[in-house]
Amino acid sequence: MFWSTLTMGVLAGILVVLAARRGADLPLQGARHGLLSLLQVAPMLVFGFVIMGTLPLLIPRELFLEWAGGRAGWRGLLVGTVAGGLFPGGPVIQATFGAVLVKSGAGIGTIVAFLTAGLLWHVSLLPVEIGLLGWRITVVRLVSSFFFPPLAGLIAQGLAALTTK
Repeated sequence: MFWSTLTMGVLAGILVVLAARRGADLPLQGARHGLLSLLQVAPMLVFGFVIMGTLPLLIPRELFLEWAGGRAGWRGLLVGTVAGGLFPGGPVIQATFGAVLVKSGAGIGTIVAFLTAGLLWHVSLLPVEIGLLGWRITVVRLVSSFFFPPLAGLIAQGLAALTTK
C-alpha cells in the first residue's frame, strides 16, 4: 500500500507541475475537479467500507469459504460472476469490495470473476445503456461478454496454481 500511495503522490506532483507550466490556473482547476469527484464518490466509499467491515461478520466463515474460497471451483466462479454483475457502484467501489473478498479468504478465481463481471456487466447501468444505445446493442454486448467473467476467473485460478508450485 505504501508504494502505491507513493506512486500516486509522485504522479500527482508531476501532473501539477506540468499543468502549472501550461497555465497558472490549471492546478487549481484540477484540484477543484478532483474535489468534486471525491465528493461524489465519498458516500459510496463510506458505505463500501461499512459493508467491508460488516459482511464478514455476518456470513459464517465456513459457508463463505465453501461458496467463494479457493477450493470452491466453478461454484466460486459463478458466485463471483453473479455478485460482480449485480454489485452497485463503479470500479472504485468494486475494488474496495474486492479487498473484502481478499481479506475474507475468497479464491483468486472468485475475485477476478467478481471484478471482471462488475466491469463488463454492471447491471445497475443497464437502463442508461439501453436508453442511450438501444436494446439491440445492449443485448449483443451482454451476450458477447457473457462467458468472459467466469473464463477470466478460471484463467486466474490456473495462473495462481502455476505460480504457487
